Amino acid sequence: MKKESYFGPHLMLDLAECDQERINNLDFIFNFLNTIPDEIGMVKITQPYVFPYVGLVPEDRGITGFVVIAESHLSIHTFVEKGFAFVDLFSCKPFDTDMARDRIIDTFISKKPKVFMIERGTGFLRNLRLAQAIR
Repeated sequence: MKKESYFGPHLMLDLAECDQERINNLDFIFNFLNTIPDEIGMVKITQPYVFPYVGLVPEDRGITGFVVIAESHLSIHTFVEKGFAFVDLFSCKPFDTDMARDRIIDTFISKKPKVFMIERGTGFLRNLRLAQAIR
């Protein structure tokens, strides 16, 4: 078993040119947030919370959604008029980031995705006894 030298992966997607019907559909986004944790081996500990948003700038309207997973969280913010969605998936345990990335891009039919994956908590020691011995 490989020891990770960081706390967990944080997958962030800036999804441009998304399918506007999908990113404007509360039920669709709820279903996405409700099903993807199981698909990537995570444990959902709340039902998704999904809200429409209409701000001071009319073209910024969209949907915000969030689901808490035992391993951390998954969130989405959409901007319907701009065809844009931002998705974050952070986990304290490893997961198949490539599969998750592809699943998310395909779900929202993004024609111009930008993907960022960072290793959060570099140097984080999971074993407290080991951490105390190193000090």
